[in-house]
Amino acid sequence: MTAKHWLIGAALGLTGTLAAMTASAQTSTLDRVKARGELVCGNHIALPGFGLQGADGRWDGLDIDLCRAVAAAIFNDPNKIKFVPTTPQMRFVVVQTGEVDMLARNATYTMSRDTTAGMAWPIINYFDGQGFMVKKALGVTEAKGLNGASICVTQGTTTELNLADFFRSNNLKYEIIGFSTNEEGVKALEAGRCDAFTTDSSGLAAERLKFAKPDDFVILPTLISREPLGPAVKRGDESWFTLVKWVHYAMLNAEEFGVTKANVDEMLKSPNPEIKRLLGVEGKFGEGLGLTNDWAYRIVKHVGNYGESFERNVGMGSRLQLKRGLNALASQGGLQYPHPIR
Repeated sequence: MTAKHWLIGAALGLTGTLAAMTASAQTSTLDRVKARGELVCGNHIALPGFGLQGADGRWDGLDIDLCRAVAAAIFNDPNKIKFVPTTPQMRFVVVQTGEVDMLARNATYTMSRDTTAGMAWPIINYFDGQGFMVKKALGVTEAKGLNGASICVTQGTTTELNLADFFRSNNLKYEIIGFSTNEEGVKALEAGRCDAFTTDSSGLAAERLKFAKPDDFVILPTLISREPLGPAVKRGDESWFTLVKWVHYAMLNAEEFGVTKANVDEMLKSPNPEIKRLLGVEGKFGEGLGLTNDWAYRIVKHVGNYGESFERNVGMGSRLQLKRGLNALASQGGLQYPHPIR
């Protein structure tokens, strides 16, 4: 083969490769999910209330419910999901590489992650703040009492950065003891290797449940940061971003209008035009998402509304017994604001 022929062949091969890459890029996430027959969701390895696998192999939690709601909207089956447990260090990598369709595992929405990490946050499904857990015997009642303390923290997280900011701004001294996962840090606190463990306050409540003697530990009331937690998707597919966003809003709307798993079929007969639009009785709002018009009905039928999910996973009816607080509906003084379906 002459050099000329080789160059022509190489150019044609490169053109074919680029064309294939372009075609792949143009295939939407929703199309790939439908063709695959299941949603791939990145989740927490083991965080009670948010993402935890039971002895029967079933995953449950507030974040898990969001994944199930997306699957229900697409397939009318909340179980058509492959869960991919992820560590703090790998959770964003699996989104960036496309290994998962969405990440739902208590990830904080920050400016740097939004602008430079190649990801986007459709919604916030849990508003939180960072706190501290200590042994009750330490006698500390608020965070500023930790001057000179050793603090266990998960490395490579916003938690570690917030910790440094808090102690620096308050001119306090501390010793950092870093770990790869929350689980390792919590075990170190229980074993007495550090004075305190820090993470999101909801995470502290969840991790405390794992102790042999949970009553020996107390969560301090001080919050040192704002932690808007929500699902992340790969940047570049606006339609998928929009779908995940409206799945959450559908669950909020259902709670606002009193539509539950138990009464959703009866609510199909409601004269309320907003409920009619929500459940697909009127309008064609599913079409804009690439879904059937009963997409929100499917979500409520299989998963429930946001309040139901919150209550059974992290609320007062769960082991965590967390109050709604900032996560109450806006009409109840919280920050969860259901956008209108019309």
